[in-house]
Amino acid sequence: MSGTRASLRLSMAGLRTHKRRFAGTFFAVLLGVAFLGGTLVMGDTLRSSFDAMFGRATSGTDAVVRGDDMITTPGESFGTRRTVPAELADEIARMPGVAAAEPRIEGPGQLLDKDGEPVGGGGPPTLAGNWIADEELNSYQIDEGRAPERSGEAVINRGAAKDAGLGIGDSTTVRTPDPLEVTIVGISTFGGEDAMGQTSFTALTRADAEKYLTAEPGRATSIQVRAGPGESQAGLVESLSPALPDGIEAVTGQEVTEENQDQIAGQFLSGFTAGLLGFAGVAMLVATFSIYNTFAIVVAQRTRDNALLRALGATRRQVVAQTMAEALAVAVLASLVGLAGGVGIAAGLQALFPAVGFPFPDGDLVISGLSLALPFATGVVVCLASALAPAVRAGRTSPLAALRETAVDDSGSSRVRALAGGVLTAAGAVLTVYGASSGPSVMLTVLGAVVTLAAFVVLGPVASSYAVRILGAPLRRMNGRLARRNALRSPKRTAATATALMIGVAVVSLFTVFGASLKSTMDQTVSRAFAGDVAVRVPAFGPESGALSPKVAPAVAELPEVEHALGLGTGVARVDGDGRALTVTDPGRMGDVLDLGTVRGSLNDLGTDGVAVSESEADDHGWRVGSTARFAFTDGEKQAFTVRAVYDQADLAGDYVLTREAWEPHRMQDSDSLVAVAFKGGVAEADGKAAVEKVAERYGNPEVQTRAEFAESSAAGVDMMLTLVYALLALAVLIALLGIANTLTLAVHERTRELGLLRAVGQTRAQLRAMVRWESVLVAAFGTAGGLTLGAFLGWAMTKATDSSGDGVFTVPPVQLAIVALVGLTAGALAAWRPSRRAAKLDVLGAIATE
Repeated sequence: MSGTRASLRLSMAGLRTHKRRFAGTFFAVLLGVAFLGGTLVMGDTLRSSFDAMFGRATSGTDAVVRGDDMITTPGESFGTRRTVPAELADEIARMPGVAAAEPRIEGPGQLLDKDGEPVGGGGPPTLAGNWIADEELNSYQIDEGRAPERSGEAVINRGAAKDAGLGIGDSTTVRTPDPLEVTIVGISTFGGEDAMGQTSFTALTRADAEKYLTAEPGRATSIQVRAGPGESQAGLVESLSPALPDGIEAVTGQEVTEENQDQIAGQFLSGFTAGLLGFAGVAMLVATFSIYNTFAIVVAQRTRDNALLRALGATRRQVVAQTMAEALAVAVLASLVGLAGGVGIAAGLQALFPAVGFPFPDGDLVISGLSLALPFATGVVVCLASALAPAVRAGRTSPLAALRETAVDDSGSSRVRALAGGVLTAAGAVLTVYGASSGPSVMLTVLGAVVTLAAFVVLGPVASSYAVRILGAPLRRMNGRLARRNALRSPKRTAATATALMIGVAVVSLFTVFGASLKSTMDQTVSRAFAGDVAVRVPAFGPESGALSPKVAPAVAELPEVEHALGLGTGVARVDGDGRALTVTDPGRMGDVLDLGTVRGSLNDLGTDGVAVSESEADDHGWRVGSTARFAFTDGEKQAFTVRAVYDQADLAGDYVLTREAWEPHRMQDSDSLVAVAFKGGVAEADGKAAVEKVAERYGNPEVQTRAEFAESSAAGVDMMLTLVYALLALAVLIALLGIANTLTLAVHERTRELGLLRAVGQTRAQLRAMVRWESVLVAAFGTAGGLTLGAFLGWAMTKATDSSGDGVFTVPPVQLAIVALVGLTAGALAAWRPSRRAAKLDVLGAIATE
């Protein structure tokens, strides 16, 4: 026990004496813990705030009467239900135990600002509906003004009002999708908040809502029901259910609240926080290498000290305990400070998010025990695990080492390491390539990527010797040659330092390549599938669009500049039991503006009982021309359709095409998602576009885009994703640079006598600074080159693994990757700024006298 206490006292004394040695480790742990803790606190706060907001908004609804079947298509979190008769509300209101019942009518409704630009959207839905008179049943509450009373009056939520610059008495347009001119008579809140996320909601009179948002008057999305005194929600549902028509169900208000919380808060926040946690994991992985390198250098520098301790009777366990105690002290202190930083990050995001358009609900931060314990434990475990190997190495120090000069660690290029790294590289490459090209299999590709990363780590010391020689070959001057020699002294140290930067650069490069490939694929999709000259659409993320008035296409078709104008509508149905999106249009005219590839059968005679399907869907179901496909619609109707055409290219046409006549009995809000326009021969693109824009202005001013603009807007979400990725990965790169700076600082301390001798024989301060900077740049160049190589390879693998259709385009963006390389090298030079200045300030005689 006394030996352990002595080890601890030595550890604490060493920390107090050499605080700067552990600065990089301290900040690496601090930043990683702060990012992880901030993510968890922010997630808890958002989830709690949304749950509370939904709870307040729906607290007065005890039961909801709605269609009992919901059809959800792939990639959509919100499904579509059948409508219910609006007069059912009057019948329910007269039933025992019911205090009030109101129909709720809701559908897409895009609010425009004063300049005719859309408000919100691009992800979160933009909705319109009827204003519910019963205050307890209405999720929205009047904040200013009054409820709509006459046709053309509207209430908008406060968040949308702020974004649009609209107030009481202003007039604007709502695309429902037909343009509806409205006057703002009220401003509302949702559960006390400005908006439900970025959703905008425009409330109309019930008559206007039925006219513009439903397929026919007298239909409602659902019936909101409030229980009478003493009636429970479960009891109310039990009494309502027997009186409801077939296909209609009653559920408690609590169930609906939980569904909304799961769909809006649960699914979105789970994905959002999972992504942030992934980046936090990358940051902690980068920190691991920086921490390991710090302790490896410190242990190497203390070889004689540890040997003297062994000679004086210290056991291996005590030497190991001394190093681990230092690691524990640094980990605990840095993790505690990191937790405080994490709370600060969450508070900063709470203030920042509303400024960038994402309303972070008001309220206090929610800090759970898990949000504190997990980051703290992660910081401590990562730090201790990273220090374990150097600590064990310290414990193996021989007492006779006290009689020798401290040896420089030149290990790392052994045949065993080279062989192991080669085997891992081959295994990782085979798994990654096979997973990306056969199937493809995302899980197998990810496994291959992990093995490949491990191979890069194992081969790092072997590769560093060759890489530094090659990268440093152009450095002919003495300072450059000395820098190259210093970088070659310890292959393990150079590799560990560079690996931290390599991981950050690899992830940045991976997403850069993947994003460029996605954009190229989208561009190819539009170029291949879109045969028109301009597209009229309401842009959203990806190739999908918002709702357009079905009157746009006929109006555009009347222009003298236009040869063809075709509207493509959307619908949903269950096809052989699975939810599928439908394209509703005039199939016989699709070939005028879309390239469908080879078409087997005929698109001209689908009628009301025929369907055209893509080749991929036909193959999945074993269909051919003449086969029968069974559809079930949201209104409960079932119908057998005959497959009358099979086409190759489903990029813009979708997998299922019906005529408008076939969809008419089952439709809800009638809308198009895209109007494809082809000009007559000799019409200039600019002239034709201007003519179409004049028509579009009459229908809520949707965007008119050329083919190039169409492709670019389809890829807008990719650019946003890359911007977010770069911002998040900046933390990992910062930790890597702190690791480089800390390694150089420790190396300067280690080479104090050598640096003094160099100064004594004539090296100037400027030359010494240049030598240290070039050493840093060489290490950064090695890490950057490895990261670019690994990132490009994994970017290719991700592109192929996620390309189920086989039509994806792999693209390596040279300009973006060159910028990444330049940033990596520049960052390496910046990391050497402080160590190089410190080295240049060494006293020559004092440095020479250092042992």
